[in-house]
Amino acid sequence: MTNHEFYMDLALQNAMAMKGQTDPNPLVGSVVVNDNRIVGVGAHMKAGEPHAEIHAIRMAGEHARGATIYVTLEPCSHHGRTGPCAVAIVEAGIKKVVIATLDPNPLVSGRGVAILQEAGIEVIVGVCEEKSRKMNEVFNKFILEKTPFVTLKTAITMDGKIASHSFHSKWITSDAAREDVHVLRNQHAAILVGANTVIKDDPQLTTRLPNGRNPVRVIMDSTLRLPLDARVVTDGEAPTWVFTTSRHDSEKKKALEEAGVRVFVTDQDDRVHPAEVLHTLGKELISSLLIEGGGEVNASFFEHRLIDKVILYMAPKLIGGRNAPSFLAGMGLPQMSDAVELDDLSVEKLGKDFRFVGYPNYV
Repeated sequence: MTNHEFYMDLALQNAMAMKGQTDPNPLVGSVVVNDNRIVGVGAHMKAGEPHAEIHAIRMAGEHARGATIYVTLEPCSHHGRTGPCAVAIVEAGIKKVVIATLDPNPLVSGRGVAILQEAGIEVIVGVCEEKSRKMNEVFNKFILEKTPFVTLKTAITMDGKIASHSFHSKWITSDAAREDVHVLRNQHAAILVGANTVIKDDPQLTTRLPNGRNPVRVIMDSTLRLPLDARVVTDGEAPTWVFTTSRHDSEKKKALEEAGVRVFVTDQDDRVHPAEVLHTLGKELISSLLIEGGGEVNASFFEHRLIDKVILYMAPKLIGGRNAPSFLAGMGLPQMSDAVELDDLSVEKLGKDFRFVGYPNYV
């Protein structure tokens, strides 16, 4: 590992510590080094607050002059809720800037670098670039497509079941896996299930972590079957948004709205189209969506190729049953040659269970 990689890795660690706090902004970390000594560190903590470079420069103080700053994402060049970081770097007297990756937005990519170079600052780009891109997979999609990054999470037995034939599902996985799911919820802006899941399980869909963030709860419900006494309606723990169709019950819609639920009526007559859900969530600045639905909801996103990432918890259990549900229902693909492979697959053991993470390759 080179010195540049060492310091950039520290900046990446600072950034990752804020995962789940900055959306719809990216995760960014920064380290200021002067005479082989770390004099400032920083991370972007929340949208609208100072960026990572500003925190690191403020900590460095007078030691920022003549120093090298490491930043996991190209310093911004525009005025938003905060000033441009590229200008702040110039004003601090920093002599060298090491950047992991350029801004993914082609409308602004390279502009921060241009400001720095025009001021005579040496700029190096591409140190730990792949790590930085993967860390900001949510932001990279959202800034370009204006729709949330979609992660499908599910828990299955070794024979692929998400419940028994009597639809009993508590609990497939161990405490360790379930705790990991709450970390995922804390990191996502919204969580989605179908009406059937709410009717059968009455879930809270909240984050049970100390100081955890509850995601917006999104329900796909074509006819508004959502019970008015469901916890997602009554508990007030997090916002609840329901997507329905023109076939909805107007009186039920009124009752839900009076209970504080936002109801979105989509353009579809039959079923809520997942692409329309994502489009609306994007307009509402929801940058990441965690799907915890049943087989039909999961399949609706899968069949329209809208899942960006799969996280699968597999318990070393067998349950059997021809009528026991699996996590992907729907029509399914006709031939094995049509199967969608998962790229960049990783496996981790959590307690007795296994956690698989992969990215669907729809090519």
